[in-house]
Amino acid sequence: MSETPSTSFSTIHRTSDGQVPSRRHLSITHPVVAKRISFYKSGDPQFGGVRVVINPRSFKTFDALLDNLSRKVPLPFGVRNISTPRGRHNITRLEELEDGESYLCSHGRKVQPVDLDRARRRPRPWLSSLAISAHASRHPTVAAAPSMPRAPRRLLVFQNGDPKTRRTVLLTRRVTQSFEAFLQHLTVVMQRPVTKLYATDGRKVPSLQAVILSSGAVVAAGKEPFKPGNYDVQKYLLPARLPGISHRVHRKGNARSENRKSVNWKISIITSDFPNAGTSSQIYIILYGHHRSSAPIYLYGTDGVRFQDGHEDIFTITVGDIGVPFKIRVGHTNSGDAPSWHCKEIQLQNMNCGKQFYIPVQRWLARDKDDGEICREFPLLSKGQWVLPVTTYEVYVATGELWNAGTVANVYISVYGKKGDSGSRQLLRSKSSFNFLRGQTDNFLLEAVHLGNLYKIVIGHDGLGPGNGWFLDDVVVKDPTTNHEYAFFCHRWLDQGEDDGKIVREIYARDNSIFSARQKLELKSKETWAAESWKFTKGNTLQFYNRLTGGFVRLHPDGTVDAIGEKTDKYGLFDVIFNKGNICIFRSHEMRHLSLALDNGFAGRGTPTELRVIYQHSRCALLESALVPGHTLVFDRQGRRAEDSAAGYADLSKEFVILVKGVFLNSAVILLATSLCQALCLQSDGTCTGAGNQSEKSYWKVHKISSGICMFENTKNTRMYLRIKDGLCDGTGTGDADCHFKIKKNLENASISLESVKSPGLFVGLQPDGKAKAVVYTKEENVCFYPQVIQFGRENPMGMSATPIQREEQIQKSENQKKMFPASEVRGPLPTSATKEILHSQTSETLLSEDEWKVSVLTGDTGTQASVSLWVYGDEGVTGPIRLSKDSPEQLFLPRHKAEFQVEIGSIGEIYKIRIGHDGSSRQPEWSLQRVTMQHMKSKKVLDFVADVWLSQIQADGDSVCELPVMKEGQPIFPLVKYQVDVYTGQLKQAETESEVSLCLYGERGDSGLRLLHKSNMPVRFRRGQIDKFQVEAVSLGKLQKVLLRCEACDKSQYWYCEKIVVMEPGAASESIFTCERWLPFMSEGIIHSEIELYHQGEDQ
Repeated sequence: MSETPSTSFSTIHRTSDGQVPSRRHLSITHPVVAKRISFYKSGDPQFGGVRVVINPRSFKTFDALLDNLSRKVPLPFGVRNISTPRGRHNITRLEELEDGESYLCSHGRKVQPVDLDRARRRPRPWLSSLAISAHASRHPTVAAAPSMPRAPRRLLVFQNGDPKTRRTVLLTRRVTQSFEAFLQHLTVVMQRPVTKLYATDGRKVPSLQAVILSSGAVVAAGKEPFKPGNYDVQKYLLPARLPGISHRVHRKGNARSENRKSVNWKISIITSDFPNAGTSSQIYIILYGHHRSSAPIYLYGTDGVRFQDGHEDIFTITVGDIGVPFKIRVGHTNSGDAPSWHCKEIQLQNMNCGKQFYIPVQRWLARDKDDGEICREFPLLSKGQWVLPVTTYEVYVATGELWNAGTVANVYISVYGKKGDSGSRQLLRSKSSFNFLRGQTDNFLLEAVHLGNLYKIVIGHDGLGPGNGWFLDDVVVKDPTTNHEYAFFCHRWLDQGEDDGKIVREIYARDNSIFSARQKLELKSKETWAAESWKFTKGNTLQFYNRLTGGFVRLHPDGTVDAIGEKTDKYGLFDVIFNKGNICIFRSHEMRHLSLALDNGFAGRGTPTELRVIYQHSRCALLESALVPGHTLVFDRQGRRAEDSAAGYADLSKEFVILVKGVFLNSAVILLATSLCQALCLQSDGTCTGAGNQSEKSYWKVHKISSGICMFENTKNTRMYLRIKDGLCDGTGTGDADCHFKIKKNLENASISLESVKSPGLFVGLQPDGKAKAVVYTKEENVCFYPQVIQFGRENPMGMSATPIQREEQIQKSENQKKMFPASEVRGPLPTSATKEILHSQTSETLLSEDEWKVSVLTGDTGTQASVSLWVYGDEGVTGPIRLSKDSPEQLFLPRHKAEFQVEIGSIGEIYKIRIGHDGSSRQPEWSLQRVTMQHMKSKKVLDFVADVWLSQIQADGDSVCELPVMKEGQPIFPLVKYQVDVYTGQLKQAETESEVSLCLYGERGDSGLRLLHKSNMPVRFRRGQIDKFQVEAVSLGKLQKVLLRCEACDKSQYWYCEKIVVMEPGAASESIFTCERWLPFMSEGIIHSEIELYHQGEDQ
């Protein structure tokens, strides 16, 4: 069971001898000149700050201070910049820091100021309790304590079967990158193979999350089973520096003995005398006083037999000065064969002053009895009265509505108030049949000694079980004593594979629940607009459907407007001709001189009027006048404007469903959204999930078969189609009839459903965890997809997916073309949709568009039959890879031959470079490339790229890919740069690999593409502890930002541990460092990932 870090120390003594070991004296150290400085987090007034003492012994360099702050201030890439409170001046040397001042920490040059007065008032995080009397305020040294728990946590590791052999390990970010990496680290520390971990009571610790949430000690084992032993946790877990005690060093004569004062307590615990009241579990207690709380104190017996039916167990413990005690927490670890326990009473006696306390418990601590709790709190009696009442808080936990938002992991919460905390409690029994399901609010009861005004919670899960990730919407805690509700707004993932990867979050209370509800509504509105705003891009053609009338908004030639139009009505189409944020102008598609307007209540008359689009949570929009806020377009049930109707408010509607024309044109690239921020995604194993991110991995290319019937090809994994076959739904289709879907449009919410053409009645649906499944249509949300257009297609493009009849027509057309043109001009069959040989016909002019380019590739003395791809980079985007191929590849890239292709390049702005290369797949993988020429088919603009390169990985310094910059006045726009890449393989055992490793550099001006690291300065690549040097030639990327690293390992023995990547640009004075310190591949959410993104960690001068 995880507890809040202690702010005092405690030891336990057996009662057989009653001796208390003497405490070790602190060494006497003379004070040195030091600066005491507070550091706060940029833009985060919730962060309470950390205090650091800086002297020549603690920090020798400025970088050492940055590294130390990175462990204490939670920033995505660590602390890389320190500035003055207003962000005006950056600090670069230790000498610039002034004693007693405050500074801001950030991970970049941009700094967001914070209100330091507000941040200083914020209760410090991870305190186990706060003082409830004025006495605590007289100890200024306690203020330094809050920063301590942010340091790396200590873990005590015992050797299996040998409790005397133990090591203390710091759970730093470097050693906890993965569970496998942590086991490797323990192998080095324990000097013996470590493959399994156990809790001290024999329970298996299966994951890194379980290690972090453990009680502070584990048993390290190899392949052998767990061996019981006297693994005395409390004896060895005394902190090296006690939280709550000043870090300052005092002379012996001025030592503050009150801060090191300890108290001996005699504890008597009586187990009830009825059958099965005893327990096999480990019992612990925590004492709370006016100053602070004790650490968890585990009560071990001398003979191992304790807490049996009707027995009284007596212990003597030593605890740091906690002040006057006011409550006790007692619990057990729920371990052993019979963990249930019924406690009758507890008696405490202060052996220093003789004061006694009596607690009548009379409660079960058992999962299968009473309320299922194994941890309880009891107030102490003072003059026959309870110091504080026992309160049963109501805890409402709302799981988000995203797909796969629910969790089966064990969820824990700790509630903090002005009078202490509740400790970590598992949320086990709710009024629902199953806890933490998607879109569900669970109600729990949490019993604790009254905590006063609540100010924060810490909530998380143990990461155990399949699908353990969790999207937490919010938590509301109701105090029945005061009838006050405390709202804790989250709306984030607690998932190692999502968001920032955290599975535990610290959340502060909002001022009131009304404010929290308003914040939720505002956030939902922003998310809805973000999901729907693409519809209002300039140039789109829209329809406005009114659910009350069941018709579409129409703008007639006489300027009148109604809402009873049919879907095919030509007066119901509107073009977006102006867009600025959510303010648009909608012009009639049929009558270019009329626009939808609100002029004195009459729509459709006068000059074009700007309308503000306001989205509701139902995905419906309001159309409001931009000049007159609150004035909206409203219709009655008969489709008449509200101004012309006498209908009551209930018979009026101002909400419209927005539909976009041309979504499913052939070759369109779309995203099938499943929620406001998720989409249907193809996974590496061929399955599909609706819980994917709305990224390139979720893009689908539309292949139109006939009217209303399409296929969907994944753009990231070409030739893999969405399909329903044998009652299963996945993304492993090959383009046959199993991949044909009929598109059914839902006008009520602008969604679509995909029905299998081959298996009528079966639709693409989603399970609660997001996995795609073939389902029967029941009008449920799980079959609804919200299409978003990434790139529009064309109405009747050449080479579109076709039915057999259409294919025959295309073949006949091809034969006719062969008769019309000489053989020298037609070297192959009809061009495909991806690349097309230029056919110099008179009719080709009618097919030209802004995206059409002719690409000519001139081969030198050596040709190739490998697959050749092209990437084109512009200042607004990139297109590629474009496969330069035809149905007869042996006719391409012949020696001294020019191959011509017609390609489509999207709106990427001004082109500044291209990348071209081959995959080395044929018998002749070497290729001599002389020149690449690109000509815009409409404007006739020509870009000429002189290559004269040998693309071969066989040559000494060769590569199968090259980059070529655009030339301007005989000079390249950006120069070619040979980046030196140093790859550091770690020192861990079996860190080396024989697998192929690839790398991609990312900078301000695009990327280098994924390059295979095959030409090293070392005879054997990626050996343990080795530094391999490579060269990557690319058009200058500007300032480097990140690196993508990929390792394709065929089995676990070939996994690779990379320490870091260092990139040096010739002539530059600094090098870019990208820290990795983890194994590749690695597992996340049950999926093995072969690649990882590493971000820039600063520069070494």
